[in-house]
Amino acid sequence: MANTPSAKKAARKIARQTATNKARRSRVRTYLRKVEEAIASGDQAAASDALKAAQPEIMRAATKGVLHANTASRKVSRLNARVKALGA
Repeated sequence: MANTPSAKKAARKIARQTATNKARRSRVRTYLRKVEEAIASGDQAAASDALKAAQPEIMRAATKGVLHANTASRKVSRLNARVKALGA
């Protein structure tokens, strides 16, 4: 357990940051699931709309440090390719 005042404060800060990051990660996963479901249904318009909503959320998670920037870009790119493939 933290003993010094600064260590106690750091523990409080980490707890707050963890809660925030957990909420952000959950939000990203929700958006990803919506895109996946739209792709699975085969509706390109719905999948495209879901991707448009998910993309800023994924990139925001990357800028906030919840996801690595390359991971976020890769996820968006792969989803985009799958949505595009629905139309073909």
